This record gives sequence, C-alpha cells and structure tokens, in this order.
Amino acid sequence: MQKLLLVLISVLFFLTACGQPATKLTTIKVGLLLPETINEPVWGSKGYNGLLKIQSDLHADVFYKEGMSTISDVKEALDDFKEQEVNLVFGHGSEYGPFFEELHKQYPEMDFVYFNGGFTADNVTSIQFESHAMGFFGGMVAAKMSKTKHIGVIAAFDWQPEIEGFIKGAKYENPAVDVSVSYTKSWSSKEKALTAYDDMAKKGVDVFYPAGDSFNLPVIEKIKEDGYYAIGYISDQSDVGESTVLTSTVQNVEQLYELVATEYIAGQFKHGIKSYDFQDGVISLGTFSSEVPNNVKNEVTKAVEVYKLTGELPNEK
Repeated sequence: MQKLLLVLISVLFFLTACGQPATKLTTIKVGLLLPETINEPVWGSKGYNGLLKIQSDLHADVFYKEGMSTISDVKEALDDFKEQEVNLVFGHGSEYGPFFEELHKQYPEMDFVYFNGGFTADNVTSIQFESHAMGFFGGMVAAKMSKTKHIGVIAAFDWQPEIEGFIKGAKYENPAVDVSVSYTKSWSSKEKALTAYDDMAKKGVDVFYPAGDSFNLPVIEKIKEDGYYAIGYISDQSDVGESTVLTSTVQNVEQLYELVATEYIAGQFKHGIKSYDFQDGVISLGTFSSEVPNNVKNEVTKAVEVYKLTGELPNEK
C-alpha cells in the first residue's frame, strides 16, 4: 500500500513539475481580432471560419472585431472583450505581436495567441505554420509541370519559409529549372503583385506561386486568363480554375484554431512559440488538377506521406 501511495505521489509530482494546470474548463469565450474583414477571401475568411468552428464544435461563445490595425483599436476591442469575460483572444496575423506585447499585462485574465512572432509571455503565445515543407512540395509540382523550365514566386516577405522550400523543391525535382522571386513587401498589394506577374510572364515564366493573402486570387485570375499554371496558397483554390491551379499549399487555420481552443479547455495549452506542420493535420496539399499526370501526383503524394512519418523531405534522405 505504501509503495502504491509513493507511486501516486510521484505521478502527481511529475504532472505538477511539467506545468500541467490543475483544473480544466468546461467551455471558453473566444475573441478574434482581424486586420481586415471576415469577407477577405483568403486569410480573413479562414480566421472567421475557425472562430465559427470553435463555436459549433466546442460550444463556445465567440466574438470578433474587424479592421483592428492600430494599438487604440486593439485596446478598445480588448476592453469590450473584458466586459464579455472573454478568456482566449486570437490576433489573426503577425501584426498583433507588438500590440499584445504592449497590452498583455493590462489583461491578466485573458490569454493571447497570434501568428509568426518572437514575443511570448505568461499569457501570450506565438503560433506558426511550419510552411517550408508545403512550399517544397509545391515547388516539386511546379518544376515538373513547367514547359519553359522557368517558374516564379510572387511573395509578400522574404522571411516566408515556404519560399525557400519552394525553391528547394523545384531544384530537387529539376536542378536546371530557373526560379524567379519577387516580393511585394505587403500581404495586400494587388498592384505590385500583378506588376511582378507581368514582368515574369514576359521573361518566360509559365508556373507561378503567388504566396500572399489579398493579392493571391487576383493574380491567379490573371494566370487563368493568360493560360499559365499556378500553385494555390493558404486555401484549396482548385475551384478558381481546375485546369489552372495544379495543387495548393493549404494552411488549415480553422483546424489550428480549434486545436488551440481544445487544448486550452483541457488545460493542456502552454504559452511559448508553437509550431505546426503536416503531422498535426493543419497543413496539407490541395486537390490536384487533372492536368497533373498520375505519376507526378503519386510521386508527390508519396513524398508527403514519408514526410509525415519521418519528418524528412526527399532532399534530406
């Protein structure tokens, strides 16, 4: 009996030492801050759908604020959330890192989650998609399908891991392929993105990876009009043009938000910098176009499955 008691004490000590909260929640109230609107077709709508998923699957009360782009906007929203007794706040973008860094101590009863930042605290977490691999697989498809052996990336910022991944995936598939890269320095600059597209098309690029939020769909529409190929970004964009979008590199924000909220309710969520990948079920490739031959589809699909199991990309074996 004494041995059993000692074992139980040891187990409890281990759980406490690992930072496991002692209590669980039955439900939560969740707030979402959006830099634009819930109708923004790529990024904003995915955040809103994630909030609705938390509401329907976890029976949580949810609230959202659109156009939250300044520190005063965010503070006013958080004051409102405080009155509503919101527990968990998602800042839908990297821009919320500096805001949460400045304001989090004023709201100790709230926990804050945002994307792609380096700041964390006792009630602040930065989450990020490990997007190098999704870019790698998109690059494999692009290199296989290019007739001119010249493909292009139109990205927002040079820190996006999917860009390096795309280049490495393309070079793995065909070392002779030429990869042009252009940066808009903005997630939403449609004009800069379309100018970059025109420049690349004139130079013979025939497969494009428009890796930005608001400019993504306008660029794909132009690619479709001109008869080239695209790799979709963030959502499965096969519905934009089945013969245009070869596949998509999908970030399942909806599933990620529900995963975070589920862990939070269970008392298992710990603050810090947290990364998510294919293995977590929150990154995937989208529907393959019928333009993609079965042998290419099978090669890439197999490489994805191996990556899920081993964490190794084809160029790392």
